[in-house]
Amino acid sequence: MSRCSSVTKADVPARAVSVPRLRAVLVAIALSVLLAGCASAPARQGTTLYERLGGEAGVAAITEGLLIRSADDPRIRDDFAEADIVNLHTRLVEHLCALTGGPCTYGGRDMKAAHVGLGLTEADFNALVENLVDAMTERGVPIAAQNELLAILAPMRGEIIRQ
Repeated sequence: MSRCSSVTKADVPARAVSVPRLRAVLVAIALSVLLAGCASAPARQGTTLYERLGGEAGVAAITEGLLIRSADDPRIRDDFAEADIVNLHTRLVEHLCALTGGPCTYGGRDMKAAHVGLGLTEADFNALVENLVDAMTERGVPIAAQNELLAILAPMRGEIIRQ
């Protein structure tokens, strides 16, 4: 005879909780914990990456920070020496806006055509990415949004280097 089968109804104290009631209490506790977790989770600022980057002003500021850093970066500043920085800023803002779900349409050249003949290396590309991350960090862009943007841009690497 098992220990459980030796217990009779008469042996159970009157204050014991029934199984259905215990199940209901446990479900209520579990739901409370789940709802409390949802309530304390940070709210997403905006629904698109474009909005999480700060919209038009945020993308423009990140792009400006990227270009200033790149122009001052001894590893890649020569790559920007002959560039029309105002046009480059406009095209980059437009491109980032379109890529991240903003209301823009990119009217510039594709990445391969834009970088052909420049002889950019993997080191050049990596330096630019570092400058982009620094510009986003300076603007207070959350790491998750930074990673989301980098994931969008990473496939372009092959169209930019060694062209």
